[in-house]
Amino acid sequence: MIDEQRYGPWAVIAGGSEGVGASFAHQLADAGIHVVLIARKPGPLAETADAVRRKGVQVRTLAMDLLDPSAVDEIRQSTQDIDVGILVFNAGANSYGHEFLEGELEGFQGVIDLNLGTQLALTHHFGRQMRMRGRGGIILVGSLAGYLGQARQSVYSGVKAFSRVFAEGLWLELSEYGVDVLELVLGVTRTPAMERAGLNFDIPGLNVSEPDDVAREGLANVANGPVYIAGGNETAAEQRSGLDRAGLALGAHEATKRLLPDE
Repeated sequence: MIDEQRYGPWAVIAGGSEGVGASFAHQLADAGIHVVLIARKPGPLAETADAVRRKGVQVRTLAMDLLDPSAVDEIRQSTQDIDVGILVFNAGANSYGHEFLEGELEGFQGVIDLNLGTQLALTHHFGRQMRMRGRGGIILVGSLAGYLGQARQSVYSGVKAFSRVFAEGLWLELSEYGVDVLELVLGVTRTPAMERAGLNFDIPGLNVSEPDDVAREGLANVANGPVYIAGGNETAAEQRSGLDRAGLALGAHEATKRLLPDE
């Protein structure tokens, strides 16, 4: 169970309405930590908030598009009266999967702004507060995609690689102040977002994680940064870090085509 004294009394979860984000919310509530849930879709956000409130904690909701220029300021204003002990940034999805030259720069910029711009802004804001108090934790939800470039995911893979390296540097900077930083790397996970993307979870031998398990691993290892590979994907991450970049990229490309039959 996560330490309420170190990581409470409030948590902010960006991307907290479903999947891994909702699992984080429930498990933090089980530990007695109040939560601020941020998500784009009001319906699922309200449903998750109601379920989490029934555990006896306070819940605030912010239904917003994190790409809105006013989003970060609204989050700052809405949390200025509470003590945030943990930030979970779970909002970085591949919202624009196209071959680079076939897509529009505006679409790719959205992937960059969400996964980098908004993540950096919220980490900067809440990280400063945690450093001042001398306690807290930051969990940046990453992806195995950040270990290897892939067709139709070149920009997404790039920003996820940035997030992991950024987390390593931030971990070094904040550890002396009592603030933990963890890049929680996910593989294929049975989330609503991945289901909507059409992933084929039934491939023989495919390692598929469950959201509750991933969130549990993340909270159990928040102090074991800077990087934790969830769902038993350590071997996959190690393999993707090899030196034969061409061979690895080609092999991953074939695997992705089986995972996403429409690719």
